[in-house]
Amino acid sequence: MSAVNSILSGIFLAITATCLSNGGAVAAQAIRCTVVADVASGKTLYRKGACDQRFYPQSTFKLPLAMMGFDAGILVNARTPEWKYQARFKGPPRVRKDTDPTSWMADSIVWYSQETTRKLGMSAFSSYVRSFGYGNGDVSGAPGANDGLTQAWLMSSLKISADEQVAFLRRFLSGGLPISVSAQALTLAVTPRFEAADGWDVQGKTGAGWLRDEAGGSDPTRPLGWFVGWATKGEQRVVFARLLVDVRPHHDVPISYVVRDSLVADLPGMMEALP
Repeated sequence: MSAVNSILSGIFLAITATCLSNGGAVAAQAIRCTVVADVASGKTLYRKGACDQRFYPQSTFKLPLAMMGFDAGILVNARTPEWKYQARFKGPPRVRKDTDPTSWMADSIVWYSQETTRKLGMSAFSSYVRSFGYGNGDVSGAPGANDGLTQAWLMSSLKISADEQVAFLRRFLSGGLPISVSAQALTLAVTPRFEAADGWDVQGKTGAGWLRDEAGGSDPTRPLGWFVGWATKGEQRVVFARLLVDVRPHHDVPISYVVRDSLVADLPGMMEALP
């Protein structure tokens, strides 16, 4: 384990997890969850924290979006289509570039997601989400805004728990989703890969955002970070989800990177410690 990963893992493990079940309200305390399940058997191998609470999926939703896009033929292969950046997309400097499916996933580019859903259209988009059994299935978006097609997964109506993330990804890897074999293979091909210790190969997607404050705005003191995906070693394959909702801003290292790097660092030891 590198020194950086060790530090990030220590930060994550030092956070106290707690939650309330009063209709989704959350106390001013950190919330975290880690859940790991075996793909072949479905057996839960590790589960700790608030894994049944739903939160905004944020950019982890790029995984189901890739499945939809490839299945519908909007996305063709790992490098096609490459769409030109347009000023109307806005966003920070890092996203202001021409983008293909591989760079979309690697650099987590929101405008490419939104172009994909625009090309799908609301009918197909909502149908995929329902057939995937994804979280609460609510793609309506903000009340009265009619923005679900491009915003539902971004601190809006669509929510999913860590338990549900793992169940969804297991269905995907087991061929249980209503998508083509080609769409499955292409989604696997564009999902970012990370090397872990002890021979584990990790693939997954980060996601980051914030909880909403009482006025409905983003609360910078409550950042939310995800890392969800799968890991393979030899014949064994597991699916995982790790979530952190913190109580302080993350300025130096994005919260999603803290979550990702701690999971990559922790997973081999977690698997080694299993009875």
